[in-house]
Amino acid sequence: MIDRGLKMTVGRQAELLGLSRSSVYYVARPLPERDLLLMRKLDECHLKWPFYGARKLHQELLLAGHSVGRRHVKTLMKRMGIKPIYRKPRTSIPEPLSAVYPYLLSGLTVSRPNQVWAADLTYIPMAHGFQYLVAIIDLYSRKVMAWRVSNTMTADFCVEALQDALARHGTPEIFNTDQGSQFTSDDWINELKAAGVKISMDGKGRWIDNVFIERLWRSVKYEDVYLKAYETGGELRRGLSAYFAFYNTERTHQALDYGRPDDVYYGRPTVRMAA
Repeated sequence: MIDRGLKMTVGRQAELLGLSRSSVYYVARPLPERDLLLMRKLDECHLKWPFYGARKLHQELLLAGHSVGRRHVKTLMKRMGIKPIYRKPRTSIPEPLSAVYPYLLSGLTVSRPNQVWAADLTYIPMAHGFQYLVAIIDLYSRKVMAWRVSNTMTADFCVEALQDALARHGTPEIFNTDQGSQFTSDDWINELKAAGVKISMDGKGRWIDNVFIERLWRSVKYEDVYLKAYETGGELRRGLSAYFAFYNTERTHQALDYGRPDDVYYGRPTVRMAA
């Protein structure tokens, strides 16, 4: 909306548009390389010890030779969207006034494809910067149904992944997520309601509910992201596209009796497991 080539000053254009002059002149600065290095190390530590909070992660960084304060560790963890996983009163904070749905997987045996899908977000480090990855998986087969990356933790790219999964693979009976703001947003909820999907959300203290997708994050990072150190968002997308194709069609899983997600999803092996 702001045209810096006009004779009219930028300040006057901002005034006419009802915008703050500071927001018009502001240019986002990239994070210091030191912070990116610390975030990469925090991500590795979080995968190894997902139950570690800021205090223990701070100690791990100190032991690794990084000079950093605990408050700065908490700030970086918040930016990355990582939280310790353990039994506690609230594992994810929904947006104020957002809808919270009951947990539907208690006592349920997941015995067929498209019975239960799940979604989650994770932080993806790159050579110079970072992005966020959302993935949707089928709990029965562990198949990755759709995924998207973004440089912000907003709901729009999560909704794009959901629309893609529904268009390509049909409709699940139940969709389970945590109570994060992306999954309690109106756009996300309305998409599921329109498709006639039963909405399930992890309850208080249900730290183990997304264990399958947490295992996916460990696989994609150790088997691809950490090895490649992608330079750009385009490289990251191409790399993840190749990895998820391998993950679905070639990579065997011990929990699937060494079957492949696509084989299980499309009905070749027969596997039964509890949610």
